[in-house]
Amino acid sequence: MTATVPNAPDIGMIDRVPATFAAASLAPLFEGAPSFLRRLVDARPFETWPRLFEQAGKIALAMPETEQIELLNAHPRLGAPPGSVSALSFREQGYHTEAAEAAAEAQRVVVDRELRELNDAYERQFGFRYCVFVAGRSRAELLPDFRAALDAGRADELRRALDDVIRIAAARQQRLAEEAIL
Repeated sequence: MTATVPNAPDIGMIDRVPATFAAASLAPLFEGAPSFLRRLVDARPFETWPRLFEQAGKIALAMPETEQIELLNAHPRLGAPPGSVSALSFREQGYHTEAAEAAAEAQRVVVDRELRELNDAYERQFGFRYCVFVAGRSRAELLPDFRAALDAGRADELRRALDDVIRIAAARQQRLAEEAIL
């Protein structure tokens, strides 16, 4: 993976800079969804990260469905090829550690095939990508929840996925901030 992990943006800077720069600074946290980022930047100032993420959640749930789906589909599929995901998704999906786990290759092939099948079924059923807060879980550990999501109602699943997009962004910001301190 050649992409580099972005630096943590400063909330004061986000509040002060021109909208295009603020959107570009926030894009890695939200996988660059342009309509959402435009709305989020228009809601400034935030003053704190918790306020930004609170506002982000409200915006995500209030946007027209087409923009909600744009936000979800900005995220890569679970199990997407490593070269096709952002630097932050690369780490979240565990690709940075998997090179050292050659013994798990056969398991990975099975899990990746099931993820492709689940992604296809989910997208056919709901019309948007399955997006979930991974929180350090392996792709194999995510399979039961992914299977269960196929039994959910569309509105419930859309809300859950949007909530997880905000959780992902908040965790990314926190991790980037912690790494900047080290």
